[in-house]
Amino acid sequence: MSESGAPERKFHRPEAGLVVSEGHVMQGYASLFGKTDQGGDIVQKGAYAASLKRLAARQGRVKMLWQHDPGQPIGVWDEVREDATGLWVKGRILTEVERGREVAALVQAGAIDGLSIGYRTVRAERDGKGQRLLSELELWEVSLVTFPMLPEARVAAKAEVLDEGWRHIAAVFEDARRALADHRTG
Repeated sequence: MSESGAPERKFHRPEAGLVVSEGHVMQGYASLFGKTDQGGDIVQKGAYAASLKRLAARQGRVKMLWQHDPGQPIGVWDEVREDATGLWVKGRILTEVERGREVAALVQAGAIDGLSIGYRTVRAERDGKGQRLLSELELWEVSLVTFPMLPEARVAAKAEVLDEGWRHIAAVFEDARRALADHRTG
């Protein structure tokens, strides 16, 4: 447990792929089991089970926030579950609110691609390397964030289909990037 009882955060880019569709519906892993993050912590399988069970019993929900700011809810997580890989989430950014529209645009543009969990440590121990093994967490929220804690992970796909105009613009930029790279090496 954290010494002050204050919420802790784990930033993560979903290496299993955060899939975004319809510009505002997303699903992917907010946390992966067995991965060492930059803080030296490892979330163990089953760490979320008790918390999710308590939430379900009281018909509560894990909150979707912007950058861990409790004053900026941006959507709802419709499904949050633990599986063999980690903590899987599926939810909707609410584009009916101003911040939701902004976040949806940032996600679609690729400017934001990280997820982060906000939680309180219930049970943890240190291994021989000094890493914290997190075995039980009280999950409070999953945020969309700029800087994730697992740098090797990344958004794998977006389900949105680009129209031909955008494809043409992307091709022009890619051609320019290649020409510049060739110029520098040649």
